[in-house]
Amino acid sequence: VATYLREAVFKEILNLLAEGFSNQEIAGLLVIGLSTVKSHINSLYSKLGTHRRTQAIIIARDQGLLSG
Repeated sequence: VATYLREAVFKEILNLLAEGFSNQEIAGLLVIGLSTVKSHINSLYSKLGTHRRTQAIIIARDQGLLSG
């Protein structure tokens, strides 16, 4: 269950990144701390093999990871 929830949060954050939300805005929308958002984003970057927000979005889009 924890893995499923973590993956759901990662996908939600990834979609919010793709929509152009800032880290602070994501924290507010998901009602989590800014440091938690940053931690999740760094984990996403690692999973996607990049260190840049724009590149992560491109990779996620190419891999069909984004909703909509």
